[in-house]
Amino acid sequence: MLPFVWHAGYSIAQPADHPFPMGKFAVLGDWLAARGLSVVTAPEATAAQLAAVHDAQYLAALASGTLERAAQRRIGFDCTPQLAARCRLETGGTCLAVDLALQEGLACNAAGGTHHAHRDFGAGYCLINDLAVAARWALDARGVSRVLIIDLDVHQGDGTAALLADEPRAFTFSMHCEKNFPARKMRSDLDLGLPRGLDDAGYLTELNAVLPWLLDTVQPALVLYDAGVDVHGGDRLGHLALTDAGIAARDALVLGSCRARGIATAAVIGGGYSHDLSVLAARHALLFQAALATVAA
Repeated sequence: MLPFVWHAGYSIAQPADHPFPMGKFAVLGDWLAARGLSVVTAPEATAAQLAAVHDAQYLAALASGTLERAAQRRIGFDCTPQLAARCRLETGGTCLAVDLALQEGLACNAAGGTHHAHRDFGAGYCLINDLAVAARWALDARGVSRVLIIDLDVHQGDGTAALLADEPRAFTFSMHCEKNFPARKMRSDLDLGLPRGLDDAGYLTELNAVLPWLLDTVQPALVLYDAGVDVHGGDRLGHLALTDAGIAARDALVLGSCRARGIATAAVIGGGYSHDLSVLAARHALLFQAALATVAA
């Protein structure tokens, strides 16, 4: 059965007026449980997994809750030890999804996509870069020859690009809204900046033009797919105009293209920002539905 990775600790208490929708992970867990799907409990990322990517002093400050206030403001959270533990769970979940994908062909983590975290600082609600950690884990500990990161979150994966810039076995691809956060973009191996307001048809045309070439040229043994739903027209932080149908088509295209080529794929849910958690969770659940349909096909 297709494995989905989740943990109750993905959601922790936050102030009611905080802009990050932390409760969406709990609602996603309820969605998975209501359908009787196979759920594997995420472990915390190990010290060795994290140290392969992040600065030791930065990790220690996160764990102890002693990160400087300016650094916390850049992240957008009060960086407590509880929040750091939650992010280690999320990162461990993505590493576990990699292991499961290598065994089963496809796996999804019901969290992850924290692509704005850099080696020694965080930003944009991202403390630890789970994509970079999982890529390094796959390459160094699991013998994967080549990793391709397909980042379709609406925001550029600047932290991932910077962390893997000197790793020839990893290829980073980011397709994002160009005039959006972060203001200062890093250079991925391939960046595709999109205009504001792009709709389903325009978005899928752009993706169809690059995806087959990307998979056939890079020839990865593993794809890490960031399926952010902040591309939706109703997202508070997105500035694109996709619908639910467009996101579903996007996820089906990516997962189906990888499966047709026999490429192991680990997917994460990425960004999504709505105060209506049921609506937001339904958007994220489109990834799980696409994964189930891909396996059944």
